[in-house]
Amino acid sequence: MTAAMWLIVSYLLGSIPTSYLVGRLAKGIDLRQVGSKNLGATNLYRSLGWRYAIPVGLFDLAKGAIPVWVFGPRAGDGPWWPLALGVAAVVGHVFSVFVGFKGGKGVATTAGVVLGVAPWATLVALGLWAVVVRLTGYVSLGSIVAAAALPPAAFLLDPGSRPVVAALVAMAVFVIAMHRANIGRLLAGTENRFGRRGAP
Repeated sequence: MTAAMWLIVSYLLGSIPTSYLVGRLAKGIDLRQVGSKNLGATNLYRSLGWRYAIPVGLFDLAKGAIPVWVFGPRAGDGPWWPLALGVAAVVGHVFSVFVGFKGGKGVATTAGVVLGVAPWATLVALGLWAVVVRLTGYVSLGSIVAAAALPPAAFLLDPGSRPVVAALVAMAVFVIAMHRANIGRLLAGTENRFGRRGAP
C-alpha cells in the first residue's frame, strides 16, 4: 500500500468508536447523551463502571500503538512515518467518521502513540497520571499533567525520539486543548471527581 493509504487505515482504526459501541451493545445507551457526553473511557466508567472502561481504555491505547509499531515500518523510512500514522489514529479517535466526527479526547490513543515512539516517557506520564488522579480525584487534571510531561520526558529518557519531540509537543498541546472545558470547571471547582459530581 502507499503511504497515503496507510494514513487512511490508521485514521479508520482510530475512528473505531469503542466506548460508543460498548455502551450501545452492553446497556443500549448512547454516551453522547449521558454524563459528560464524551466518547471516552472516563465517561464510560462513570456510566457503566470499570468492568467496561478498562478494556475500552486498553483498546483505545492499542489504536495508537498499532499504527506506530505495525503500520509504520511498512509505510516508509525515517522516524516521522510511525508518528504521522499515530497522529492520524488520534485524529480518528477524536473526530470519528463513524459517529458524526465526534469522539473522545485522545488521551489513551495518544498514550499508545507515544508508547511506540518513547516508551520510557510513556511510563513516566502514566505514573504522573496515576499519582495526580489518586491525590486529587480529577482524571482530567491527571491527563493534562501527563500530556505536559510527555515531551520533556521523551527528550530526556528516549534519545531516539528527539527528532520528533516537536511533534510530541504539538500532540500534548492538542490533548490539553481538548480539555479546555475541564480546565474551566477545575478553575470553577465544579469538575467531576471519580465517583461523584463536582460541587454546583
